[in-house]
Amino acid sequence: MFAGFRQFQQALLHYPCEQAATPTMFGPYELDVCVEGPLAPGRFPLVLVSHGSGGSPLLYRSISLHLARQGCIVAALKHAGNSLGDDALADTLENLRNRPRQLVELLEALLADRTVGPAISAAPVTAIGHSLGGYTALCAAGAQPSSRAHDPIPVAHHSRIGALVLLAPACGPFLAPQALAALVAPILALTAEHDALTPDGEIRMALAGVAEPDRVTIRTVPNAGHFSFLSPFPKQMHHPGFAPAQDPSGFDRERFHQWLPQLIFEWMRERGGLRRVLDRV
Repeated sequence: MFAGFRQFQQALLHYPCEQAATPTMFGPYELDVCVEGPLAPGRFPLVLVSHGSGGSPLLYRSISLHLARQGCIVAALKHAGNSLGDDALADTLENLRNRPRQLVELLEALLADRTVGPAISAAPVTAIGHSLGGYTALCAAGAQPSSRAHDPIPVAHHSRIGALVLLAPACGPFLAPQALAALVAPILALTAEHDALTPDGEIRMALAGVAEPDRVTIRTVPNAGHFSFLSPFPKQMHHPGFAPAQDPSGFDRERFHQWLPQLIFEWMRERGGLRRVLDRV
């Protein structure tokens, strides 16, 4: 199975494709994809990816491409107002309201699309989020965040989102009682041992508030940092002034990203409710 690649509104779409892929440059990144290739026949589980604050969908290409090759349709959203080159709403309440709505709107647009919609299976939709993308995924699945002034933040959610993969998620807005009480989706949360931005302890404290704690799996990645969950950057982008390319001393991001996409895929099969769907692909 090869990976197709196309733009879909404000998202990058990766999907199963039977046409051969070729190495293609997208800015500084090389992707082995079939650009604008046709969707393979069949119906496939949908995965949504929400990037961190000021980030980009291409920063999670190792995960997206692996899942597409394994039989998933993966839509990685570019968040308006809080992405690379368009970051005017960073650190605002408006951004915290907008992000979940944008993810829900993307989901609804995909389901309604004449080409993509019929190819989406009835299986639970998985939302993957890194950092503030983890906040976004939690909200879209039914969580209720609060502001620093302890006021509820009105956010959109969608009942089709039935599994969550959280990578160093921003969980500060979910520390109020009952913030996660409505969540029923199984959750895989990965934290980084050396992460001052989204500390392991805060993440564990917030996720303890779900109604069914046995549906939550939390794993701490040894020696990882907050940005270790981003796909490896080309060598020319490795310099001290570019924090997203930096890892704690001794951490091998290339090797980690050979393991991380497979871990996510296997969890989706076993705990995310997709075994029957993915076993048919």
